[in-house]
Amino acid sequence: MSDASIEKEMKITDLISESVFEIGGIDQLDQLRKKIQEEIQDEEGDSHLFEHWNAFLKDAQIKIGTLLKADSVSFLLGAGTSKDAGGVLLGSIPLEVENELLQKGVLGKEVQKWMELFYQAVYWLNPAEENVPKKKNEIISRFNSNDKKPIKINYELVLSLLYRWRSAIMNKGGRLRLDGDLTVDTNATELDVCLNQAKRALIRQCTLPKNNTTPDSLKAHKNFLKKVLTRPLNLKRVNIFTPNYDTLIEQAADAEGIVLIDGFVGTIRRIFRPESYDHDLYFPAETTEGRVHRLDRVIHLYKLHGSINWCAGDSDWNNPYGVSIQGIPENDTTSVLIYPTPTKYGETLGMPYSELLRRFAWATVRPQTTLFVIGYGFGDDHINAIILQSLAIPSFTLVIVDPFVPDPDPSADNFVARLRAEKDRRVWIFSGETLGGFDCFVKKVLPDLRDEEILEKVIKTYRSLRSEANVTTAGGESNGE
Repeated sequence: MSDASIEKEMKITDLISESVFEIGGIDQLDQLRKKIQEEIQDEEGDSHLFEHWNAFLKDAQIKIGTLLKADSVSFLLGAGTSKDAGGVLLGSIPLEVENELLQKGVLGKEVQKWMELFYQAVYWLNPAEENVPKKKNEIISRFNSNDKKPIKINYELVLSLLYRWRSAIMNKGGRLRLDGDLTVDTNATELDVCLNQAKRALIRQCTLPKNNTTPDSLKAHKNFLKKVLTRPLNLKRVNIFTPNYDTLIEQAADAEGIVLIDGFVGTIRRIFRPESYDHDLYFPAETTEGRVHRLDRVIHLYKLHGSINWCAGDSDWNNPYGVSIQGIPENDTTSVLIYPTPTKYGETLGMPYSELLRRFAWATVRPQTTLFVIGYGFGDDHINAIILQSLAIPSFTLVIVDPFVPDPDPSADNFVARLRAEKDRRVWIFSGETLGGFDCFVKKVLPDLRDEEILEKVIKTYRSLRSEANVTTAGGESNGE
């Protein structure tokens, strides 16, 4: 065996060792790992690691293809799907965002009031976070530091807290004072400036793809959209739900000529009308019967946390919800709708967020539903509650795709760790840099159902599963799988 072949197979061995694919806690890579171990022990035999790996991927495609043929299929795309295009993860305060704030908030030895206010909000969320500067000199030191560590507090929670502080001041002349280890004493104007700066910095980081990314940063998104559109036309439209603020899905759809039903109507002025989600597109067939055919390149898109090009204005007869799509603002961001306020679970959400979450719940509780969760960190309690509610439906299947999935732990605070501990056969998990990354999952695991070989096997598997389900139902017993 040549040195190049040995090196290639070593890479495949490492790839397999870091990959995770399990269904209900059962390791789907177990047989593949046993084959590798047998070939390592049989030094005289020819190695077929590459063939084994490709066979495993083909089998995974067939399994996923079966799920794609479910009556209702939805995708929840988190921040991880935007990472290769330059997107930032908001589980911690992104250093790119914080550095931009510091550039504007620290002028020489002077710290702007809004900059102090931002760090005060961070401190109030978690006083134990050691990287939070509390005094002016500490803020200046952090500004001058070249090796600062990220502050491990969700950026959206900071925005939400600032918004709650602002909503507590009923008029422009009012003030807010909070006494504690770090006293907050501010007014409406200072909070407005702080919110505007915090939103502007985030909007810049969510204006994707970045110039320093790969030449075709939309390739994964375009391939993803093309593959999900290979579902048979007699099934329900695919739904894409995302808490991401960027417009990568919209850009990829435009590039591929795909129609997105996104809840907005209009040509010159696009306004939010949620009833448009109930519309569909058909075209007349060239037949003597005069029948119509369903347009195949259509997907439903739901931006659960808003978008960098959504703006809030006054509601009127022509725009009952006061929400429209406009260009991305350069300076004033006060009207940009990029997050639900407040985000605290249990509090009432206003339009359009309440309507979007209602649509998410309605899509996932349908019978025979599959939900693919890709690159989402389970940081939104409203979304998590809906997923948990959906798991009460026996025919619901959840597929989690993420490079970093925590180990099973029934007592952990982490949603996925507790879910893995249940070993529910309706829960599928793909993890590791290869199987759990958005780009690699789309390229290697998500099937193109137009592939005749895959389609034939998917149909065979699907019919077999349906016949087994019918036998179980006829027998009067069901294990809920």
